[in-house]
Amino acid sequence: MLIVAATPIGNLGDASPRLREALASADIIAAEDTRVAKSLIRALDLTTHARFISANEHSESSGVDEIVSQAIASSVVLISDAGMPLVSDPGYLLVSAARVRNIPITVIPGPSSGLSALAVSGLPTDRFIHEGFIPKKGRTGYFESLATEPRTLVFFESPHRLAQSLKDMAQVFGGDRAACVAREITKMFEEIAWGTLRELAERFSGLVKGEIVVVVGGAPGRSGDVGGALDAVRALMSEGVKRSEACASVAKEWGIPKGELYRASLGGDAE
Repeated sequence: MLIVAATPIGNLGDASPRLREALASADIIAAEDTRVAKSLIRALDLTTHARFISANEHSESSGVDEIVSQAIASSVVLISDAGMPLVSDPGYLLVSAARVRNIPITVIPGPSSGLSALAVSGLPTDRFIHEGFIPKKGRTGYFESLATEPRTLVFFESPHRLAQSLKDMAQVFGGDRAACVAREITKMFEEIAWGTLRELAERFSGLVKGEIVVVVGGAPGRSGDVGGALDAVRALMSEGVKRSEACASVAKEWGIPKGELYRASLGGDAE
C-alpha cells in the first residue's frame, strides 16, 4: 500500500495520530529529504523500523519502480519536507505509477500552507487557483496571463523575491487589488498581513525571512455583473450552444456561480 501523508508545516502539534501511527509502522518511508524525515521522526519521539528512500525532484523518476515494487507487499509512506506531498512538491510520478499498477493508495490529510493561507486571507474561497511557486523568469508576462482571472489566486514565493513579486503584481493587477501575505504559518513568528498589493509591497519592501504564501483577490469588474453575463449567455445560445453549456462557460469566465447564472437565464427571452 502507498500512503500519501501530510506532515506539519511548522507546529509539531499538528501531527495527527494517524500520521504518527503510519510513520511508526511503515516498512518504507519515501521522503523528499531523508534527513528532514529522520529529524521529524526524532522530533515526534517515534521509533520506526522503516527503510528511508529518497523521492525528490532529482531522484523521483529513477526511484519510482523500486518504491512501487515495494508497495505491492509493504507499507510505503510518502512524505514531503512539510505539508501535503504533491502540492508543489514531488510525488506525482510515484502516485501515478502506483495507480497504473493497481496498488492501493490512501491519504492521511493534514497541514497545507496554501489552504491555510487561503482560509485566513479573508478573500473568496468558493473558487480559487493554486498557482504554486512564481516563476523566476518571465514574471511580468506570467502575471499578465492572470490579470483577468476572476478566481482567488494562491502563490508560493521565496522570501528574497517577495518584494519584487508584490511590486510586479501591483503593477500588473493594480495596486488596489486586495491581497494577503502569510509568513511562517503555524510557526513561532507567524505573520498574517492583509491589505492592497500596493500596501503589502511597501510593508514587505525590506528583508524578509521564512516560508511565504501570497493570496490575491480575483480580477474585479466582471465578477457579479449578472446582466452582462446574461448578454454573453444569450450570445452563445444564439449560436446554437445549449443553455447549460453557455451558462457554465460564461460563469467560469465572469466569476459568477453557474447555478445563479442558469436560474437568471431562465427569466430571459432566449431559449
